[in-house]
Amino acid sequence: MAVENAALKPTLLDLYRTMTRIRTFEETAHKEFLKGKMPGFLHLYSGQEAIAAGVMSVLQPDDYISSHHRGHGHLIAKGADTGRMFAELFGRVDGFCRGKGGSMHIADSSLNILGANGVVGACVHIGTGAAFACKHKHRGRVSVIFLGDAATNRGTFHEALNLAAIWDLPAVYVVENNLYGVANCQRDYMKVEVAGRAAGYGFPGVTVDGNDVAAVREAAGQAVARARAGQGPTLLDCRTWRHWGHFIGDAAAYRDPEEHKAWLKRDPLILAADLLRSEKWATQADLDRIQAEAEEEMLAALDFGKNSPLPGKEELYTHVYTG
Repeated sequence: MAVENAALKPTLLDLYRTMTRIRTFEETAHKEFLKGKMPGFLHLYSGQEAIAAGVMSVLQPDDYISSHHRGHGHLIAKGADTGRMFAELFGRVDGFCRGKGGSMHIADSSLNILGANGVVGACVHIGTGAAFACKHKHRGRVSVIFLGDAATNRGTFHEALNLAAIWDLPAVYVVENNLYGVANCQRDYMKVEVAGRAAGYGFPGVTVDGNDVAAVREAAGQAVARARAGQGPTLLDCRTWRHWGHFIGDAAAYRDPEEHKAWLKRDPLILAADLLRSEKWATQADLDRIQAEAEEEMLAALDFGKNSPLPGKEELYTHVYTG
């Protein structure tokens, strides 16, 4: 993990706190899902926290983001209320979508979070559309699009990047490259590096260690500044590893156990904690306090979510659009 100067200290502490909150939310949700009380599917973000935390730390509150099916970390890092997140996961009326979106379609328009999406790659053209709006209506804002590596094979991905390129849209495409598309290893379905995709459209593609939160923040900062200055899009290839299977219940037996062990040693929370301690920017007691605060928050958030009322029949016809 690269360290430039001591000015990183308060920033890294904040980033570590954000990553800890994301991890604790995911572990809490995991346990609750296994009790059989939570509907739908959960795709855990554990292991990828440095990407959400690093990217969101360089955004303005009114910047837009679009997300994918593994999007809890994006919402938390952008400031979404964790109690309302749990309410949404439990299908309750106090959720962001009044319980109708669930994990894969959770959104918070008040924070310009355009939603997670269960359709692979759908976030790309939604976020590109937001970038178009930023250029022509919301000057100075940018749109950040989070997607998985397998989504870069979708036709809509290439169409969106071509439009973003020719119109110099203020878009940053953040590929959370965990090397697997569901159960398929990337080397079996791609012949090029993800960052290399950008070359075909004439804008920068940058590969970054997605488990190094400081490196992600630096790369994202440059990409966002470029977009905000009217210089067009950037593709960030953030190399990372999901700690669990594609969804809860997937044992991920298709992955090499030794590779999995190696990646777990590079857990983004471990890397950040090691740096904080080695630079004497935080003691273990400080880190334990951050963890305890996160656990206290998530227990309260879980209690709020579980005790929110279930939607009534009248909710069937609210927030429904017809042509």
